Amino acid sequence: MTDRPALTQASARKALGQHFLFDPDILRRTALAAGPVDGRDVIEVGPGPGGLTRALLDAGTNTLTCVEADERFAAALNEWPEANDGRLRVIQHDARKVEWQRLNGVADATAPVMIVANLPYNVGTPLLVDWLKADAWRGEMALMFQKEVAERTCARPGERHYGRLAVLTAGVCDAAISFTLPPGAFRPPPKVDSAVAVFRPLQGANRFADIASLEKVATAAFGQRRKMLRAALKPLAKTVNLNAVEWLESCEIDPTARAETLTQMEFRALARKFGEAAV
Repeated sequence: MTDRPALTQASARKALGQHFLFDPDILRRTALAAGPVDGRDVIEVGPGPGGLTRALLDAGTNTLTCVEADERFAAALNEWPEANDGRLRVIQHDARKVEWQRLNGVADATAPVMIVANLPYNVGTPLLVDWLKADAWRGEMALMFQKEVAERTCARPGERHYGRLAVLTAGVCDAAISFTLPPGAFRPPPKVDSAVAVFRPLQGANRFADIASLEKVATAAFGQRRKMLRAALKPLAKTVNLNAVEWLESCEIDPTARAETLTQMEFRALARKFGEAAV
């Protein structure tokens, strides 16, 4: 068996939100959190030293595409044997600027592509929103965030972290926190706990089709979350010539309710009416 290359020992860059994992048990658990990766095409964002990269390759990925902005780690990963035989693809690029649906490994995949990543803290939320809104995206995701961000993606109505991100997530995925990690698991340690959240795409009619409208409605509703919905949604309603009270009542929602009490189905009903009015 060929000797494995050592993980790159380079210091984390604060500007890139880097916090590295080296514990092989944690890395394997993260790699398999969303299910077996054997024979699957997988994308990893921010591989850094390559600990999770190694765990994914060892677990049997068909191809692994790594997007890394840091030239130190991108160059080191390109020296791995798997990069030479085509199983590992390394793209040195800012993940926030990647056109995911055109990326090699996504556009040419014959089965849904998975995403497994210890996301840099400063890009986790915008990347998740991009993936949730991508029409072609259908694969499972296992993503490590700050614990509070993970809680915001998985929250239910009435819970403290319930907001726009939870509504958007529930429109396309079944999401749940798999496990949490203390700061001491990372180098350097962050100031907060972390968590791996797993996202399983909803299929067929269970997946809401008009994600753009759902996002607009949820953003408006939670933008002024202390206000009653009739007031919070009034500015958005005006953009499509809707009366906010009539809009809410047509969806059988009390105009004096507040955003944190609405279910996913109620948000979907509002989004459908908004989308129809916007045409």
